[in-house]
Amino acid sequence: MSESSKPARRGRPSPGGRNKRPKQARRPDAATAGLDQPRLAARDVLRAVRERDAYANLVLPGLLRERRLGGRDAALATELAYGAARAQGLLDAVISECAGRPIEEIDGPLLDALRLGAYQLLRTRVASHAAVATTVDLVRAESGPGKSGFVNAVLRRVSERSEDEWVDRLAPTDPVGRLAFRHAHPTWIAQVFSDALGADAGELEDVLIADDARPVVHLVARPGEISAEELSLVTGGEVGKYSPYAVHLDGGDPGLLDAVREGLAGVQDEGSQLVALALAQAPVDGVDQGRWLDLCAGPGGKAALLGALVGIEGGRLDAVEVAEHRADLIRKTTRELPVDVRVADGRESGLEPGYDRILVDAPCTGLGALRRRPEARWRRQPSDVAELVKLQKELLAAAIDLVRLGGVVVYSTCSPHLSETVTVVADAVRRYGMRELDTASLLPGVPNLGGGPGVQLWPHRHGTDAMFLAALQKPVQKN
Repeated sequence: MSESSKPARRGRPSPGGRNKRPKQARRPDAATAGLDQPRLAARDVLRAVRERDAYANLVLPGLLRERRLGGRDAALATELAYGAARAQGLLDAVISECAGRPIEEIDGPLLDALRLGAYQLLRTRVASHAAVATTVDLVRAESGPGKSGFVNAVLRRVSERSEDEWVDRLAPTDPVGRLAFRHAHPTWIAQVFSDALGADAGELEDVLIADDARPVVHLVARPGEISAEELSLVTGGEVGKYSPYAVHLDGGDPGLLDAVREGLAGVQDEGSQLVALALAQAPVDGVDQGRWLDLCAGPGGKAALLGALVGIEGGRLDAVEVAEHRADLIRKTTRELPVDVRVADGRESGLEPGYDRILVDAPCTGLGALRRRPEARWRRQPSDVAELVKLQKELLAAAIDLVRLGGVVVYSTCSPHLSETVTVVADAVRRYGMRELDTASLLPGVPNLGGGPGVQLWPHRHGTDAMFLAALQKPVQKN
């Protein structure tokens, strides 16, 4: 998730801190002057994702600013780019059927256009003739009449059936596979969700629907700088349900908000805020000396919230990040906060043990944040899990070495995969004698958190990413 890199400034944002109107769109060049500009932007995002393994949510905002697309044009480009990237598996199955050939045999630039057109036909209210004609125009301008004729023929076949009719025709017959296909998820990921739901596996379709929907933007009000109520007033957002610092926005570019630009607020999922709050509120034996650690701190969202919280009590936070460029992001995000950024591998940080509280927000598959990373579901593979689990266990072991007796480690992942969550925690409890706390008690007022002692958040239940967290206390040794 993007975070502001502007230095913080004291004070309150002005009431004019809503998204600012973009400047007049610049004149398109001769090659694209007659083309539909929002659709061209969406096509270019899909191309960057395919050719460069780019992230749609990082490419699109800059492209919209560069081309000065705002208002309805920006909204349309966003819906088409993110929607087509998110629905890629479903779209590809339909396109392959209509083209009479495997996706791998279709030229990449044509495939980008076909995905864009098919998405409009199957998942938007755009008139069929407009979806086909504008897509064909994009291809004709770049590749000529021959290839545009192919695209025209394929899209006309796509338009012969509705999405439901294509699902009935092409979806697998097994229940999980069918739900996965209908809601544009790889089957293996749908099975991961079903396994994590356990006795509540009947909610699988609700999870997939929520995961396939356009996410709301979540802001975090910086403690000591601005309240959630004040932030909601100056942004037009709504105060979140669970975190006392959360504000929800229906849309827009949060980077244009004065409160974000001035460092009074940041972009952070409410679930991530709850992770930081759980660490801050967990009981410790003995006096909390205010020595806290974020062991996997990049890009800095949780470190900023933790730094603000520990700073209120006069303490400091060490923030560890292995990559220098991500460490720079932490420094910018936590500027003027009592945070010391250290570039090191969290498994061998060289830090002095004795921390009161440690957060291990471990690198993971990210299956819990797929709605915010449209193309990610099609990039991840089951084979990714084993190596990540090994890393997660090593990071948690390092944190256990660094926490003092009576101190607390909170382990979290933005994934509900059982191998990355309860399995890692159970291994730490068995190996190192940690005592697992009732994590739900650290999130008062948040309902439906699972059977414990760890906590699983879900987009369909809580409106957050599917964050997992567990609190572990290092027992005080008795004589």
